[in-house]
Amino acid sequence: MGPTGERGPRPPLAVRMRPRTLDEIVGQQHLLAERAPLRRLIAGSGAASVMLYGPPGTGKTTMASLISQATGGRFEALSALSSGVKEVRTVIDMARRRLANGQQTVLFIDEVHRFSKTQQDALLDAVENRIVLLVAATTENPSFSVVAPLLSRSLVLHLQSLTDDDIKAVIARAVEDPRGLDGAVALSEEALEHLVAVAGGDARRALTALEASADAVADGDEIEVADVEAAIDRAAVRYDRSGDQHYDVTSAFIKSIRGSDVDAAVHYLARMISAGEDPRFIARRLMIHASEDVGMADPTALQTAVAAAQVVQMVGMPEARLALTQATIHLATAPKSGAVTSALGSALADVSAGRAGAVPPALRDGHYAGARKLGNAVGYRFPHDHPDGVLAQQYPPDELVGVDYYDPTDHGFERELQPRVGRLRSIVRGLTARTRSRK
Repeated sequence: MGPTGERGPRPPLAVRMRPRTLDEIVGQQHLLAERAPLRRLIAGSGAASVMLYGPPGTGKTTMASLISQATGGRFEALSALSSGVKEVRTVIDMARRRLANGQQTVLFIDEVHRFSKTQQDALLDAVENRIVLLVAATTENPSFSVVAPLLSRSLVLHLQSLTDDDIKAVIARAVEDPRGLDGAVALSEEALEHLVAVAGGDARRALTALEASADAVADGDEIEVADVEAAIDRAAVRYDRSGDQHYDVTSAFIKSIRGSDVDAAVHYLARMISAGEDPRFIARRLMIHASEDVGMADPTALQTAVAAAQVVQMVGMPEARLALTQATIHLATAPKSGAVTSALGSALADVSAGRAGAVPPALRDGHYAGARKLGNAVGYRFPHDHPDGVLAQQYPPDELVGVDYYDPTDHGFERELQPRVGRLRSIVRGLTARTRSRK
């Protein structure tokens, strides 16, 4: 409902509140500082094709429009989802005719990573000769999704997810601005916090939720959490990303994975995702857990966690939720071992206690002049010269010979490692090696 109470086919709130000037842009200050390339482009003091790389709702379309206004050019928009080579060439032909009359064309391509190589190649000549000023938006890392020739002709600018304070500023402006709700409704603090959580750093999502909530109340009323929930069919998740709930839910998530309760782990993951937790934070926790609590019991767990982090980086949300869930399930159902953590802890304790010792002469670097005279690398035996690829040789300092740091469990892959580690130690240390075992 608008400020006058009239209903009509008005543009969505997110469209009405799109920044019209450089000063209205919220966030991305790392790209908008004085003399920064994006500020110069939007201010009209530069001309370069750009790749705007970042999550949804961070201002990519807005910046393309402002660049077009600054250059005084004609704004043309194509979506990689619905445009092919034919549409690209049609726009370029029109741009060539306009350029002959002194008018520049700014070509905005949304989701350029979905363009095929042929479609991207069709842009090269027009970008090279500035027939069009290309502004391409992508949620995927352009280094992997855009052909090298097009990438080399463009300035790549990485946009960040908006912060909670940024989203609050966007919402506050929309509530009061005549283009928005014009003060027709108020917003409780709890409802504001819930809108921020729902947004997950996406300004468009925040404004869409705000508009749906405002339409559900009468002019002059205050929007409450229940109104937001009812409008967007999404229950409030009691989760403060800077408070106790953040740490409690994160702790429960990791402990559920460690305890092999896959259902509880997926539940806590869903709570973090629903609350707008930074997916990079979740991915980091999964990578840490893969070595800390699974380790060599399932060496592929770390690969899965790292792959999920790459999906977060290259694809972004919401699609990356599936990769995070897959990694969570993998880690929760994997056999567990703390042997990697214990091995490092024991070794660090020895180093901290001063039990470092001199590197055995045979293992020292022998690649510089005079090294051999010092005994460096003398007597070193190359394992690959032995049929088994392993032979008796002292590797640790004298005072650590025979000390066992890594103690494989009988869980998962470590069950196979146990006898192998024992055999390797007996061969490497030899029958005459001084041995003592410390678990």
